[in-house]
Amino acid sequence: MRVFLKNHIPAFNWLPGYNFKFLRSDAFAGMTLAAYALPVSLAYASLAGLPPQYGVYGYLLGGFFYALIGSSRQLAIGPTSAISLLIGVTIANMAAGDTQRWAEIASGTALVFAVLSLLAYLLRLSGVINFISDTVLLGFKAGAALAIASTQLPKLFGVTGGGANFFDRLLVLSQQWPQFNYYVFGFGLATLILLFVAEKKFPGRPVALLIMIVSILVISFTPLGTMGFNTVGLIPAGLPKFHVPAIYASDISAVLPLAFACFLLAYIESISSAKAMAQKHGYKIDPRQELLALGIVNLATAFGQSYPVSGGLSQTAVNDKAGAKTPIALVFASIAIGLVLLLLAGLLKNLPNVVLACIVLVAIGGLVDIKEFKHLWKTNKTEFVIALVALVGVLVFGILEGVIIAAIVTLVLIIKAVSIPHVAILGRIPGTKRYSDVVRNPDNELFPQLLLFRVESSVYYFNTDYIENIVMTKVDEAGALLKTVVWDLSTSPQVDRAGAKMIGQLYLDLQAKGITLHIAEARAGVRDILRNEEIDKLIGRISRQVSLNDIVKGELKKTVSLE
Repeated sequence: MRVFLKNHIPAFNWLPGYNFKFLRSDAFAGMTLAAYALPVSLAYASLAGLPPQYGVYGYLLGGFFYALIGSSRQLAIGPTSAISLLIGVTIANMAAGDTQRWAEIASGTALVFAVLSLLAYLLRLSGVINFISDTVLLGFKAGAALAIASTQLPKLFGVTGGGANFFDRLLVLSQQWPQFNYYVFGFGLATLILLFVAEKKFPGRPVALLIMIVSILVISFTPLGTMGFNTVGLIPAGLPKFHVPAIYASDISAVLPLAFACFLLAYIESISSAKAMAQKHGYKIDPRQELLALGIVNLATAFGQSYPVSGGLSQTAVNDKAGAKTPIALVFASIAIGLVLLLLAGLLKNLPNVVLACIVLVAIGGLVDIKEFKHLWKTNKTEFVIALVALVGVLVFGILEGVIIAAIVTLVLIIKAVSIPHVAILGRIPGTKRYSDVVRNPDNELFPQLLLFRVESSVYYFNTDYIENIVMTKVDEAGALLKTVVWDLSTSPQVDRAGAKMIGQLYLDLQAKGITLHIAEARAGVRDILRNEEIDKLIGRISRQVSLNDIVKGELKKTVSLE
């Protein structure tokens, strides 16, 4: 039983060594995280199109349950900007303006998310993160940041806004210019400046909470309160009531892809943040355990009137900088948030929406990594294009569609690269028994009677024609002196049935020209497929004991003896 608990509840591994010093650090970190999370969760709930308390419930429940199940000691769990926007823009068409329906579908999405995460845990699918590359994420985050910004700018200018995508929103915003509220804009601009300065001067400090308190006082007790400021309104006091989300069978077809997208984004960001913290503090996380943790956490938020949550880079950084030693910090944060809901919820009704918009705008600033875009432009144009496709895809088609388009483009480019692999003509490195590409190393020794080559890829049905054409072209260029072709298969980890047959046909084509084909250094699996297709009966024994250099030496000796 003890082994089972240690394997499935990581807290049993670190709790025995817990001490008062950790408790003090975790308590301070938890309070700091709560002070950060409160305004951010209110802002993200508005981004998701939900009443503000739904974001707070996500932090309250998410952190508490992750502390029991998660393998990271600093990861902070709660709503994130990307998932909030995804929820908001997707459910808008499903809910048709019905706030209660919107909330039920959002909670239902968390429930489906939980099921997907738990299934992935049971099926050991933690490698699913590898399907979305860092390059795709770079473009996605930048696109998501711009898309999120376009939803918040109307609040900054005091207008209603509108539009289905990034460009529509900008167009609608430009048309509403005559309705701009300059009092709201001035207040928002001052808030933005304060938040940006605080981000630089006091990183990890709950400045946003202080600004939120001051703004409530200003709107409540000065004439600005009559200048057209929209506010959060009354937030229900008390803890969330647990119930099963009411979603209809007709909703499943739309909720399932939404939940899957949230799951992918949540897992990727959670793992990225958790790994960064683990590396910094010298411990390891368990990617599979994180699937279980995200499943349990989202199950709790689904039943607790919230929407999908995950680990986030910004909140995790706040938790870490505040000194969190263990997940107990999340428990303290949940307790603090719970006390606010019980005792102070009524004080938030005059919180201006423009302040929440500013908090979101500052929070998403870290999603745009211009330095990394510049680096890709200088070092890898293909990956730069992939990142750009993800960015534009998110802006034009939406977050989920943008990620899918970028992932498809990535796969197409990978298939294209494999379908036209580099075929390296080899020469002997002077004074050694090693061979390398003569294009990169023109001083290598070449032998007129020998053509040595390797394919820097697996050999599959979709690249066999290309490889054969390249080899035969090189054979024709070599002229009448060429007597032997040697294929170094050490750089081809796999050869499929079509590849094996191509090797047999290549042997026959060369034989018709009076040229012999040898195979060198084939891997075990490749040797097996060649034997299964009886290629060894055609070209002779394929042995792991015969190296490329052995074949070259043998062929050179034959030439000398003939002379």
